[in-house]
Amino acid sequence: MLIRGWNLSLTHLSARPLGPGRQAYAGPLWRWLGAVLVAERDRWALWLPVAFAMGIGVYFSLALEPPLWWGLAGVLAALGFVLIVRRAPFGVALSLLALAFAAGFLAAQARSAWVEAPVLAKRIGPVWVAGEIEALEPRAKGARITLRQPRMDRLAAGKTPARVRIVVLAAGPELQPGDWIRLRAVLRPPPGPSAPGAFDFARRAYFQRLGAVGFAYGGASLAERPDDAERAAVLAPLAAWSTAWAGLRAKLARRIMAASPGRAGAVAAALMTGERGAIPEADMEAMRESGLAHLLAISGLHVGLVAGLLFLGLRALLAAIPPLALDYPIKKWAAAGALCGAFAYLMLTGSTIPTQRAFLMVALVFTAVIVDRSALSMRLVAWAAFAVLALAPESLLSASFQMSFAAVIALIAAYEFSRARFGVRFAGQGLLGRAGVYVGGVATTSLIASLATAPFALFHFNRIAWFGLAANLVAVPLTALWIMPWALIAFALMPFGAESLALAPMAWGIEGMLSVAHAVAGWPGATSAMAAMPTAGLVAVALGGVWLCLWRRPWRLAGLGAILLGLLSAAAAEPPDVLVTGDGGLFGVRAADGSLLLSSRSRQRFSGETWRRRLGEEAAADWAPAEKALESGLRCDSLGCIFRARGQVVALVRDSRALRDDCAVATLVISRVPVRRGICASVPYVIDRFDLWRGGAHAFWLGENGIRVESAATYRGLRPWAPRRPN
Repeated sequence: MLIRGWNLSLTHLSARPLGPGRQAYAGPLWRWLGAVLVAERDRWALWLPVAFAMGIGVYFSLALEPPLWWGLAGVLAALGFVLIVRRAPFGVALSLLALAFAAGFLAAQARSAWVEAPVLAKRIGPVWVAGEIEALEPRAKGARITLRQPRMDRLAAGKTPARVRIVVLAAGPELQPGDWIRLRAVLRPPPGPSAPGAFDFARRAYFQRLGAVGFAYGGASLAERPDDAERAAVLAPLAAWSTAWAGLRAKLARRIMAASPGRAGAVAAALMTGERGAIPEADMEAMRESGLAHLLAISGLHVGLVAGLLFLGLRALLAAIPPLALDYPIKKWAAAGALCGAFAYLMLTGSTIPTQRAFLMVALVFTAVIVDRSALSMRLVAWAAFAVLALAPESLLSASFQMSFAAVIALIAAYEFSRARFGVRFAGQGLLGRAGVYVGGVATTSLIASLATAPFALFHFNRIAWFGLAANLVAVPLTALWIMPWALIAFALMPFGAESLALAPMAWGIEGMLSVAHAVAGWPGATSAMAAMPTAGLVAVALGGVWLCLWRRPWRLAGLGAILLGLLSAAAAEPPDVLVTGDGGLFGVRAADGSLLLSSRSRQRFSGETWRRRLGEEAAADWAPAEKALESGLRCDSLGCIFRARGQVVALVRDSRALRDDCAVATLVISRVPVRRGICASVPYVIDRFDLWRGGAHAFWLGENGIRVESAATYRGLRPWAPRRPN
């Protein structure tokens, strides 16, 4: 009713003559803008979730944790502004956007405060750890286990994390979520970024209340559950609910892989339960490089297929019973049954961000069917985004949220644009024509989704699959028409122990999909590495894309300019010349030809791989060979290295015995050992072991006029997931 009131008021406002005091604002541009806004009034509500997301984004961009009253004050101020300007339509619209922005900021603050839990201060172990299995993720070797209510030797209860995640490689008893186990492990705090601006695992762990990660010595053994742990489980029904679904997930995954061994069974388990850990790395890499990795991540495609197939199957079954078909609303019954099935699939596959979005949209569509209402697709996705962000504001920063919503918004906008223009042309087609329309639809859908998600894939993964369209033309129909229907049949046969009858033909389709992935990934130039895009560039792309998709009139094309600027920011960004990890265990330098040289490719391989991806390099070389060192300006011995570039001399110190000689010639000293006061007093920039410990990974840009230094701690700011370390 409020939006409808705006429409009437704005229409009336656009027809009113302007008074003398308002003539200064009545230029052609102002009148044109007002007319366009009035014409687009049915799209105004779509911008409320956008403003909500922007409030969340601003919260996470701050360098310091704001006091809680900031968000509360913003919400109250916006509410007051709504009351003040309630008679001015444009004022009401702007004030509601401000209210949504403030609400997003407050939601992120509240969520951050709500999930706060102890985080391990430093590495400990080996230490005995006991706890309840909350999640069990099978891997090609062993499993990754998440424990809740952990108990640790030599650690007080008030400093014990709420959850720990431990990799177990050794064989042991068959474990299930809900079991109380005991094992011996080495634990450390969740690691921060490998480079300034890189993925921050510690932030994600904070919102998962994950306070430590590590690995086990030997296997795990079942243990007796403490009495106070039993009481805690009774007081946490949501945790018990989650554990029950995790147990069912693990049990079904084992049954699927037992009935269909090999890589096909691992992929079938991923599609049916969301557990991807058992898929061989070679197959995962082929799926990524062929642009088919989205088929292994449970998303809108899978949830939509499950819900749609259930709806059609239930409706056909009920229609076959004449007394029901004639006297009862079987369409509504089928919608309700499909909705329940989609919810079960959501919980079974782990309730990830893409599945939450897809389920919310499916739920709204089927609810509309049940209550005899029609649903608007763009509004569905807008409010689905609002619901996901309200429950988990931190999901805004995840690749899954960004890519999932980018794809679906772009597809809906393209459908809205083409429906009126091309829909009539394809009506009344024959069998061959309909087949052509289907193939063209798959190709168009894959192209639009690929273009919409490409900037986000570049930002998060620094790779682009050039032949993804060709691979999807084969793999998507195979998944939709063969693999997923057999998956549903397998679910239906599981209570009777006959799932192998459906898993066998499902495996044929999976082998075909994997063959396509390996073939396309093997084509020359199948993928390219791209340098990291700045965060500001990604924001420009996102806002430009939203502007392009949410509006309907030609002014939407202005969004293309913002998208172009965001993409160009990646080309304009200058990569660092020197990189070092937070413990000084790995150094990297950029040679004159732009290639990345590492002090070691066997130590801290994850950090080295992250640096390589962010620099857009296909591979990183070891700087050990003498010719590499000479070409890159490196001179090394057993105590350290000297790197010369752009008029600067960088000393990379491994041993304190090299400090005096290196400090005499260097303009920048990076030392993995402490530097005593006075030794390097003449050096403009000195980063020693304690600086690395406090600041984390560092990046350095060398220039003729000076050196720019950036640390992971500076980039992250002083936030709950990135507390300042003591001096």
